[in-house]
Amino acid sequence: MNERFVKHGTFVVERTYAASPERVYQAWSDSTVKAKWFSKPEIFDFRIGGREYSEGGPPEGPTFIFDAVYQELVPEQRIVYTYTMDADKVRISVSVATVELVEVEGGTRLIFTEQAVFLDGQDTLEIREHGTTIMLDNLGKVVAH
Repeated sequence: MNERFVKHGTFVVERTYAASPERVYQAWSDSTVKAKWFSKPEIFDFRIGGREYSEGGPPEGPTFIFDAVYQELVPEQRIVYTYTMDADKVRISVSVATVELVEVEGGTRLIFTEQAVFLDGQDTLEIREHGTTIMLDNLGKVVAH
């Protein structure tokens, strides 16, 4: 029998973009723009209670499933969503993610906070934070144009 355990973790990644809060929020709320820096969603219903679902991964595997529900949306200021992450149909984590957008001189400071429960050693805080860092760097490239 496989040993079952959980590991809790929280991380924060901050970025400052030379783009308005409206433009950064739009990069999260518009499925076409979001697909340029995140996985292309198969379901995208950007409203409180709405769902975002995507499936994909590298050609050599595994297949990752991102399944989110939007819990709180304040245009140009805040996005809060809960999500599960599966790898090859095995649940690896459950998370709450908060995106805060703060207008600063010349742009927007984005504060991304994730509180996660990692399941059975299938994922780690360090791996998730690294992936989020890459994701937010890609977002920066999209909003800079």
